[in-house]
Amino acid sequence: MSTGAIVAIVVIAVIVLALLAFVLPRMRGQKREREISRRREQVAGAHREVAQERLADAERAEREARAQRAEAELHESRAALHEDGLADDDLADEHRRFVRERETEETRERS
Repeated sequence: MSTGAIVAIVVIAVIVLALLAFVLPRMRGQKREREISRRREQVAGAHREVAQERLADAERAEREARAQRAEAELHESRAALHEDGLADDDLADEHRRFVRERETEETRERS
């Protein structure tokens, strides 16, 4: 082989090694960035799912609380009617429903 060919091969080898020395770390860095980006998206997605579940639970609890509040207001208005003597026609049924049921429950608890 001629000296020129050997020099050309060595120069090409040095250029290839230099390219590998600069390109490989960049490729690894890009791969690492893609992996980090993928993990970020996964974790953010998981947090969003949990947030949606918690919001749904909170909305369900709010609906239940509104329903209980409405029922409590209904009982309060019925109590006011009874105190004012405006619901005497329902007195017997409601006495049976509320007072006797409580007495029966208390008797069961004592047994």
